[in-house]
Amino acid sequence: MPGTPPTRYVYLGPEGTFAEQALRTLPAAEHGSRTPARSVGEALESVRAAEADAALVPLENSIGGAVGVTLDELAEGDPLVITREVILPVEFVLGARPGTHLDGVRSVAAHPQASTQCRNWLRAHLPDATVIDVLSNGAAAAGAANGEFDAAICAPIGAARHRLTLLSDKIADHPDAVTRFALLSRPGPPPPPTGDDVTSLVVYIAHDRVGALLSVLMELAVRGVNLTRIESRPTGEALGRYVFFLDCTGHVADARLGEALQGLRRVCAEVRFLGSYPRHRWTDAAGDRPVPAPAGLSDTDYTDAAAWLARLRSGELS
Repeated sequence: MPGTPPTRYVYLGPEGTFAEQALRTLPAAEHGSRTPARSVGEALESVRAAEADAALVPLENSIGGAVGVTLDELAEGDPLVITREVILPVEFVLGARPGTHLDGVRSVAAHPQASTQCRNWLRAHLPDATVIDVLSNGAAAAGAANGEFDAAICAPIGAARHRLTLLSDKIADHPDAVTRFALLSRPGPPPPPTGDDVTSLVVYIAHDRVGALLSVLMELAVRGVNLTRIESRPTGEALGRYVFFLDCTGHVADARLGEALQGLRRVCAEVRFLGSYPRHRWTDAAGDRPVPAPAGLSDTDYTDAAAWLARLRSGELS
């Protein structure tokens, strides 16, 4: 049924990672089943095969950039649509078994990305400790809990799950780092417009046309559609062939975005709709306002213009 919340969730595992922490910010997920997957591809395939209703996977990180495997899945796999985005602060902690003190830490388990993002803290506070690579933040926490390592760099949820004592929190070198996750479901009607929405697209440009990418951007710009993100990925066809991922403000139900989509359909080799969904709302209202449409380009302006054209076509000249 359209509008029915998912009840079976899958996320990029294992347990005790930022993906699980992000999923549990969704109230519906707290009341449904939550199953970890071994990879992004496995998580999305479980949704495509109807073994799960929705999958939460990472889309991009403010430090590391886009998650290429997720973008490739969205561009090449059977269609899925984004119904929610979750932006989670990446707050690494150093956890250890109760009774462990910082000056006694000689080995630290960490996922390579985690240790990279905490490099300066490690150099300043544990210069003599050996950092050991593990497969995930959750595995780091589990290894510290069972005594394999003295401590672990992990997510707060991992430390709590394995009953680790926090030796230090917020140890990342970039305290404002965030990861953006996407909740994906099988194709269906998008959530209703909220007035502050994001629409995501995959665009294949016509490579044999001069100015093909400029044509794409103009379809959005002339209608006052704000492009908030553009990312390119190689298609695998040949060197220099790219597919583009676009995020723009607005909802597929909006008149001006609807016109822009029609324009993209005309000028692009292919357009894949990835969904219209509510923009993530921060608890702090600062900077949490949608970009207004320029004068003459609001949805009301488009509705008025369409009504005016209809009157002209019916013979009215007012």
